[in-house]
Amino acid sequence: MSEITIYAEAVKEIKNAVLQSRYRVANIANREMLSLYYNVGQFISDNSRTGKWGANAIETISEQLQTELPGVRGFSPMNIKNMRTFYEEWSPTFEPIRQLATVELEEPEIHLIIRQLPTVELTTEDREAFLRVGFTHHREILAKAKDLEERWYYIRRCASGFWTVLSLKEHLRSDDYRKYGQLPNNFSGAIPDEKLAARAIRSFKDNYLLDFIDIRNPDEYDERDVQDGIVKDIRKFIMTCGDGFCYVGHRFRMIINEKEYFVDLLFFNRNLQCLIAFELKREDFTPADLGQLSFYLSALDEYIRKPFENKSIGILLCKEMDKSIVQLAVRDYVNPMGVATYNINKDFPQEYKSLIPVIEGARQILEESDISENDK
Repeated sequence: MSEITIYAEAVKEIKNAVLQSRYRVANIANREMLSLYYNVGQFISDNSRTGKWGANAIETISEQLQTELPGVRGFSPMNIKNMRTFYEEWSPTFEPIRQLATVELEEPEIHLIIRQLPTVELTTEDREAFLRVGFTHHREILAKAKDLEERWYYIRRCASGFWTVLSLKEHLRSDDYRKYGQLPNNFSGAIPDEKLAARAIRSFKDNYLLDFIDIRNPDEYDERDVQDGIVKDIRKFIMTCGDGFCYVGHRFRMIINEKEYFVDLLFFNRNLQCLIAFELKREDFTPADLGQLSFYLSALDEYIRKPFENKSIGILLCKEMDKSIVQLAVRDYVNPMGVATYNINKDFPQEYKSLIPVIEGARQILEESDISENDK
């Protein structure tokens, strides 16, 4: 073995050790911060909710803390209230802890002790997930998810997927909790590996919110407009899809017996280790749509898929569907496929469509007003 190879291996080992150490330090720091915020939240709750403090107590405390601890961030009036919310929302879940004395705020001994939830079996993994998720993530989850099961869903996903706050907000806005695992599909029959089939079911939604696509005329657009809108902001679409999706291409070209065929959107999913083909339809679902998608999957497996990859999966995105009809139509196909719906930013509910001319008229008036102001 050459010296260069030996040194390269040494660098690799040291680098891994440094990264692991940083990860452990970050985890410890996050646990301490959550414990601190929980205890401070209890202290604030116990005193502010009982009338012991005046109306402006939190604002006054925040101002004095920032004076006495210059450079320490995170104790604005709003964030102190967030700590109180953090305690009040999770206190039924955690073992009771003694009240935090005022003097202990300077150097508290803090331990966050979690007991088993009344409706959720709290495993060691769940406890670790809770303590790995940052306070800002917790704040978003508490604000947007009111159901206990739903909160734990997002905590687990944040911890396992290393979601950023931005990514979490996107998943909350898309209401992933109620959409994942509801996709009508044939995965159980078309994917031999039961665990992989179950993982595939959990990887897709039954509805995708594509409100980042700018469609000017809601009555006159086709699949290509939707496709171009997705590609224009592919990052948001990947965030909408979830964990593990890697963009391969759009209108992906395959040549079979000197004929060209194009897959609308092609991705690779690292968690499933397979190609994912999305086909877009402007209209409602019809059983005939599955035949084209199945052919594309066969072609991908024959000509594109690597030997070590799993069978390609196809997702048909359409405007509306009857799930019972979809399930009947898809069950006998040998290629794994599912059907989901999508909504774009111009998909107004029927009762609001009459407001579109008013909105457009208001926009025109504002634009003319801006022009007039600029002319002065």
